[in-house]
Amino acid sequence: MRAALLLDYDERLVWEDVQPTALDEHEVRVRVDASGVCHSDLSVLQGKVKMPVPTILGHEGTGTVVEVGAAVRRTRVGDRVIVSFHPTCGTCWYCRHDHPNHCEHDIGATVPRARRAGGGDVHTMLGLGTFAEEMKVHEFQVVPVRTDLPSEQLALIGCAVTTGLGAALNTAGVTPGAVVAVIGCGGVGQAVVQGARIAGAARIVAVDPVASKREQAKACGATDLVDPTDVDLATALREASGGRGADFTFEVVGSPDLAVQAFKGTRKAGTVTLVGMPSTDAKLTLPAFRVFSDEKRVLGCWYGSARVDRDFQRCIDLVEAGRLDIGALVTRRIGLTDLNEAFDDMIEGRVIRSVVV
Repeated sequence: MRAALLLDYDERLVWEDVQPTALDEHEVRVRVDASGVCHSDLSVLQGKVKMPVPTILGHEGTGTVVEVGAAVRRTRVGDRVIVSFHPTCGTCWYCRHDHPNHCEHDIGATVPRARRAGGGDVHTMLGLGTFAEEMKVHEFQVVPVRTDLPSEQLALIGCAVTTGLGAALNTAGVTPGAVVAVIGCGGVGQAVVQGARIAGAARIVAVDPVASKREQAKACGATDLVDPTDVDLATALREASGGRGADFTFEVVGSPDLAVQAFKGTRKAGTVTLVGMPSTDAKLTLPAFRVFSDEKRVLGCWYGSARVDRDFQRCIDLVEAGRLDIGALVTRRIGLTDLNEAFDDMIEGRVIRSVVV
């Protein structure tokens, strides 16, 4: 199969024909129909988050099952599936206690899943590797769906949409009439904006230095647009909320400095949700007395606190009902050989999402 390989950190991707390893009894082979290009892929490419190399990047995708192992029970050949970058076994402590996004099942992220033509192991990002014609994944990482939505939209449910929508609806629990601030309006941030709108927020403040992203956030439901290069961010958030600070603030960049600004711009007893993925060595310093005295909740958000077997279909239902617009997040449709340019576009802020189709 053809795949885009990252041979070493901070290098351009290369394209090679690789041979997948043999399918075991609980694995499925999926033809990749579409894959989003996510900022988390860039974090691995740049070495900010370490994973074994050579590797096939990509973790936000959808496809069609073409082969199943002998013991597979969750899906069958011909199913349309969205892949999940975190497994859900259904039986571990976290799965049984309503936190399947923290499933204890080991997906074997360091286990080679393909071989290069000249020899040598190839790994895959988070056990997936959607930047390829096919992928070999554990059945705990596929969710069959029933829909006619285009693959370019289904792919984004695998990460950006589920993470952003879930941050608003699951993790933070945005309430009707709330003032919400979203810092960072890339693919995930746009989904947070839509989640806040769906939850009934009265004001949604979209914060991003890129004008086109702010305008897209307005189309997705934002009521106020803030360019953080022109104002003090914490002050702007307080001004948008009668001087109190936002009820719910979402940091969707992965910047500790912006997380601190989000904390300062949130009202007493408000909720700060950290959605963006920081570097693994990043540190966050908050004023301990203010955390204590102001009763602000500071929440981490891993995968939108999602139950993928429920939330993937919930996203589809919201799209089909006209409540959620995933198509608005797709800026460019590209091929595998356009991935390096897609990362350039991401770095320069020219896209919400590029999607490999």
